[in-house]
This record gives sequence, structure tokens and C-alpha cells, in this order.
Amino acid sequence: MKTAAFTPMRLLDPLFTTDPMREIFSDAQRLQRMLDFEAALAGALVMAAIAPASVLPAIKSQCKTDRFEFAAIAREAALAGNIAIPLVKALSSLVAREDTKAATFVHWGATSQDAIDTGLVLQLRDALELIEEGLANLHGALSRLAETHETTIMAGRTWLQQGPPVTFGLKVAGWLGAIERHQTRIERAREQAMVLQFGGAVGTLAALDGRGLEVAAALAHELKIALPELPWHAHRDRLGEVATTLGLLVGTLGKIARDVSLMAQTEIDEVQEPAAPGRGGSSTMPHKRNPVGSAVALAAAIRVPGLVSTMLTAMVQEHERGLGGWHAEWETLPEICMLTAGALGQMTQTIEGLEVHPEKMRENLDVTHGLVLSEAVSFALAAKIGKKQARQIVEEACRQALDQRRQLRDVLFERKDVTDQLSMQEISQLLDPNHYLGSAGEMMKSVLSPSRKPRKKAKRDSSSRGSSE
Repeated sequence: MKTAAFTPMRLLDPLFTTDPMREIFSDAQRLQRMLDFEAALAGALVMAAIAPASVLPAIKSQCKTDRFEFAAIAREAALAGNIAIPLVKALSSLVAREDTKAATFVHWGATSQDAIDTGLVLQLRDALELIEEGLANLHGALSRLAETHETTIMAGRTWLQQGPPVTFGLKVAGWLGAIERHQTRIERAREQAMVLQFGGAVGTLAALDGRGLEVAAALAHELKIALPELPWHAHRDRLGEVATTLGLLVGTLGKIARDVSLMAQTEIDEVQEPAAPGRGGSSTMPHKRNPVGSAVALAAAIRVPGLVSTMLTAMVQEHERGLGGWHAEWETLPEICMLTAGALGQMTQTIEGLEVHPEKMRENLDVTHGLVLSEAVSFALAAKIGKKQARQIVEEACRQALDQRRQLRDVLFERKDVTDQLSMQEISQLLDPNHYLGSAGEMMKSVLSPSRKPRKKAKRDSSSRGSSE
């Protein structure tokens, strides 16, 4: 009896990842991508005239996961040290039933790591395409949100305390700019990682008797990935780059989630995550509307850095083929990809349906009775009487306003050392948040400029040698 096509869903999978990403890193796809390598290798051997064309149908017809008993492969892998050994053994047996000669050419010239690493590269190709699509969706949602709230004024906050005003559009533009940088990073990491692993036992392809590079080029062409300058069995920087790039992305998703969740606090109420039946409810408090999307992104931002650390630690591998470090990657990198997809999907849904409360933003901005504009008064006064004296006067006025729970404007109106230098009209204008937004508008325009929008990824011929370098 064969194992089901996809790994059974775990209880927390729908919360922390997405179905498409879970499918990419399912047991079935892990084996299928390795079988894709074996089928392509057979084709490359035929192209190089090492194997006769007659063996190809027998090998390719068996390179399908429904031919294999997953549980048996798993049990044998525990003894063999990796899943390629029992997989190749089972594949050879299946092919031999059809054509004993063809079975001779199964896995010819390759080593276990070639099949496992190249299989992983093929999985990553699918995974990073999903991430790129998700980033494009999030980019669009952020662009629309920033444009809509270009002039929506709110309090800027430093150290969780109110500072001078900003616009919500500018805050969103900051998120957007980071996402654009991640789009560039993901594209680069994808290009670097989409390379064949094919080196045989120690990376020399000696078993192919001088025709290794010819077979490697044909194999890369068959799989539509690039041919690196040499095998990378013990050089894991490409995979480390994928891991760290995704770690940076998850960090930004966590940053967005932190901002959204803080703004969604009951006392703040400047935004709310989108409402939907069953979303964000409480088991005991009927009024609750929990920020679920932010929670998932923040959980990923806590978990992923440790996984990235594992990938970086695993780079220190021994000689031509590593011991233990390679094994540490097998579950770590897929988990990074799955957590990234979950966080990205949740934050995209959050931004697409985010409820924004401009009136509450303005109400919160006024809660200090004008104190957040004290910097504007201080600088205007400094131009008249000097920075030190101006600062002392404004600090005294701020303390008085706080102690007496009064508007800063009214206190300043009563101070002769202020009104001798600034008219009441000037003071009122200085305390109008609309007049203290600095270059926010110009900064937003630079981020939202059409020339900054993501480039469409051009299709490239990745079969040529070294095209990923």
C-alpha cells in the first residue's frame, strides 16, 4: 500500500504556513524532486551517448512517487543516513522489472548528495516563486494603503512615546520600501541558489570517465537550472543566503506586525485587523478582536532567526563532503520557507483589509494638548534668541502645561518671553500639526514613484554554464 500523495496536515499548519508551501515541502514532493533528478540524469546520459536511448523510457516511467513505499524508505534511511540511498535502491528494483539493462544506468555517476541537493534546489525554485508572488501582492496592498493615507496625520512615536506628527502614509511607505528591498534580495538569492549539484563521490565526476562536464551540462539543461563552475557539496553559502534572506524578510514582516498590533490596542484604536467570521475571537471574552495576522508574523519573527543560525552554523563542513552539517539543513530550510510563507500570507491579508481610523489618530495626537509640537516652537524661538535660552523657556512652558493640564498654546500665549518674539498667530501655526510634517510628502513620492515599482522578472536561459554567477 502506497503512502498518500501529500503529508497529512498537522493541527497548526493552517495557522503558521500556507497549503501551497506545505505541498512544496511535503514528503511526496521531496521524493518527487529527487526522482526528477534521476529521470533527468538518465536523459543526460543518453544525450552524452553514455547510455543507450532504449533505457530512458524504463527509467523515466518509474520516477513517480506513487511507485514507492514511503514508510519503507523512511525506515531504511534511518540505517543508511539519508533518503537517497533507499530511494535509488527502490528505483533500481522497479526499473529492473521492466528492463535489467536500464537499471544499470540508474543514478550512474552520481552520489546521494547530488540527488538530495538538486531535489532541494528544485523545491526552492517553487518556494521562492511563491514568495515572490506573495511579495508582489503585499507590495500592491502597501502601495494602495500609502496612497490612500498620504495626508492622514498621526503621532510619530519614539521609545513608545509620542513625538512630532507624521502621516500614516509615511509610516506605510517605510514598510513598503523595506518590502521592495526584500524583493531585490529574494531575486538575487534565487538566482544564486538555482544551480545543479552534480559531482559524484568527491566532486570530480571521475566515474564518468572524462565526460562528467558534458553530462552535467546536459543535466542542468534538462532540469532548467544553471550549471555552476564546480560542485558545491561542502560549500553551503548559496543555501545560507536563501536562509538569511528569508530571515531578513520575516524580520520586516514582524516589524509591520508589531506596529499594527500596537496601533490596534484598545486604548490606541488607530487601526484594526480585518474582521471575518471566526477570526480573532476569544474563547471566553465575546468582545475580543485579536490581531491574529500580527501574532503569526511575530511568532515567525521569533522562530526564524534561530533556524537561520542553524543554517549558518551548518556551513562549516568538512573537506569534500560534510558530516552532520548537511543533515542539519534537511528540515531547517523547509521550515524557514514554510514559516516565511505563513507570515507573508497573514500580513498580506492584514494589510489588504486593514481598517484605519483617521479620527482616532487625530484624537491621539491631541492627547498631549500640543506638547508634541514643542520642538517646532523651540526651533522657531531659537532663531530669535538662541538655542539654549529657547529650549529652557519651552521646557518650562511644557512643565506648566502638564502640571496644570492645559493646552501648551494657552501657556505660551501668557509668557511675555515668548510673545515678545512670536505673535499669537505664529504660535498657533507652529502648534498646527499640518505645518510640521517636514519632507514627509516628498519622501512618500520618492517611494511611490512609478520608477520604483518592482521590475518584472525576465525569463533567462539558466542552462548555460555559470549563468547564475
